[in-house]
Amino acid sequence: MFSLIHFLLSLFLILHLTPQPVTCWRPWPTTQTNLTHTPTDLQFGPSKKFEGSSDFVDLKYHMGPVMTTNITVHIIWYGTWHSSQKRIIREFINSISDDSVPPPSVSGWWKTVQLYTDQTGSNISRTVKIGSEKNDRFYSHGKSLTRLSVQSVIKSFITAKTKPLPITPKNGIYLLLTSPEVYVQDFCQQVCGFHYFTFPSIVGYTLPYAWVGNSAKLCPGVCGYPFAVPTYIPGLKPVKAPNGDIGVEGMISVIAHEIAELVTNPLVNAWYAGKDPIAPVEIADLCEGIYGTGGGGSYTGQMLEGRDGATFNVNGIRRRFLIQWVWNHVVNYCTGPNALDQ
Repeated sequence: MFSLIHFLLSLFLILHLTPQPVTCWRPWPTTQTNLTHTPTDLQFGPSKKFEGSSDFVDLKYHMGPVMTTNITVHIIWYGTWHSSQKRIIREFINSISDDSVPPPSVSGWWKTVQLYTDQTGSNISRTVKIGSEKNDRFYSHGKSLTRLSVQSVIKSFITAKTKPLPITPKNGIYLLLTSPEVYVQDFCQQVCGFHYFTFPSIVGYTLPYAWVGNSAKLCPGVCGYPFAVPTYIPGLKPVKAPNGDIGVEGMISVIAHEIAELVTNPLVNAWYAGKDPIAPVEIADLCEGIYGTGGGGSYTGQMLEGRDGATFNVNGIRRRFLIQWVWNHVVNYCTGPNALDQ
């Protein structure tokens, strides 16, 4: 991860310090402080084939729990959402477990995530489904959220008087999605999303959760890349989004990133590289900005283009998506279903 901050608190210090969830990437391969690259450099980079491969990556299992039973994603739609936007996100999540989709598919991407195991040797579940959903059209916690208030939003829906979200700490993911007019602490500047777990002192339970924001109004060139490009890099052209919604399609890859990391490292003590989890060292962090063969450095890798000119790398249920690859600890490099050597 480039210039992003991981600040993971130990369980001993949770009640004494301000929490900092595992911060997710910006899907943009070069920091804003380095403006010497040309558009060609940014698109193709110095190397066409290394996919993040490195003998220095020491990804290990740290004995914490992973999600090996059927995974349920509970969604909180915070703010104003159109039904068409919800359909795109739902169909991506539902595509994770659909093996009937022709390759390269979302389920083919998930097979790399399934390679990860717990201490009994049980693999990550192949089944990911949508559970309960809640809507917060009136911004109950305001249009500006802190990292702690994100947990308060989740609490309000698991304790709701009518149809509360079910409490499933072992196999549930609580996914808070904020609409374009909502700002979350560090959004656009450092993160496009993050994951962590809720504190019993705030929520009453330890629940794995993730937040992902819609960047359509605030920073499409950062979190909607490559469907939008940063204004500070003249001449770089965006690619066409396969579903026609830059904000939502930028979210899709971040959602994929967060779900992959949540199931393999839900309590931040399972799968990560190195000795210090403060660094960006989870299975999606290691492949940040890589979408195809040859990706790495500042090159996204070879993606696919449909007859309509839209760019994608996986097929889903009735739709196509562009999502980043994840680290394969068996072969020790980033992999994806659209790899040219598969």
